[in-house]
Amino acid sequence: VAPLSKSAVEDLRESAGRATSILYLGDNAGEIVFDRLLIEQLPRQKVTYVVRGSPVINDATMSDALATGMTDLVEVIDNGSDAPGTILETCSAAFRRRFQSADLVIAKGQGNYETLSEVNKSIYFLLKVKCPVIARHIGCDVDDLMVLRRP
Repeated sequence: VAPLSKSAVEDLRESAGRATSILYLGDNAGEIVFDRLLIEQLPRQKVTYVVRGSPVINDATMSDALATGMTDLVEVIDNGSDAPGTILETCSAAFRRRFQSADLVIAKGQGNYETLSEVNKSIYFLLKVKCPVIARHIGCDVDDLMVLRRP
């Protein structure tokens, strides 16, 4: 467990440099601009950005990726699902294949943490902890910004 710190960010940068393919799971539409800023710091040729298959709550969709120019920066795919978070069983077979084959997954948001934290995969979770249950699970405080690597 590492709060948003220089060493946690450096660990993520080093892992991204070693990876041959990076799957970046977006979160909400309002944060896609910040996602873009982070992706610009990564080896972009390795990155595929993932949006929801259709609108759910305020999650990013393909139209948001187009509007922000994300599609001009990296490959963008959708996960085939309208569920909050990333529930692999509800995602398309094409997305699940990409998920399994990615060397590194970066998953934004608490919803992705809630749905993927028990998956046996190298995942960096970037999130703001919003509730006491998740804070206890992670071992941090509510409102902490986290860079959390699993496993």
